[in-house]
Amino acid sequence: MAAADSPSPALRRRDLCSRGIRLAGKMRADVVDLLDIYVEQQGLDASASVAAVEGVPLAAVERWDEQTGTQRLLENLAAYRAFRALLAQMLEEQREQLGEADEGLGRALAAVLLQVSAFAYHLEELLRLESRGIPGEEGDGPPPPPPRLSLFEQKLRGLGVLRELAQWAVRSARDLRQLAKPSPATGTAPGLAESP
Repeated sequence: MAAADSPSPALRRRDLCSRGIRLAGKMRADVVDLLDIYVEQQGLDASASVAAVEGVPLAAVERWDEQTGTQRLLENLAAYRAFRALLAQMLEEQREQLGEADEGLGRALAAVLLQVSAFAYHLEELLRLESRGIPGEEGDGPPPPPPRLSLFEQKLRGLGVLRELAQWAVRSARDLRQLAKPSPATGTAPGLAESP
């Protein structure tokens, strides 16, 4: 009776969702703190308007309530994988610009990058629990080099990346709360494989 010793998939899903919600909340708080440091160190105006940044997934979604659990998880996973690459690029640019002159910003960026990586792994765990295949990362080799941006454009892009990441942390917590809810008919969490 080994099955009796292990938690049911519904309990495991609820536990993973609860932990994911806490991770998303902590990540959002850290990103907001990082935004303050970033704006100050880069000499930007906190209210600066930033156009949509290429490669940055948008947290806003139309008809959010119509998405299935699988769609939510896959979109979150794709977004955090993109943010992982964008933050790694920002960290590299930061080191090139300032060297070791400002370790505080570099450490804060590296800490958020680590949280984003951990959250992506957490989402993969949720998908595995549902016996869903984990989509591979696009391309096996290194990503193509980004277009050459001026220093000011790099700073604005970084601001856009961090702002959108903060929004994603809010969306992720909301998505995970939705996944953790028991469905009214069965009393179990909604199946992730449902289709609209």
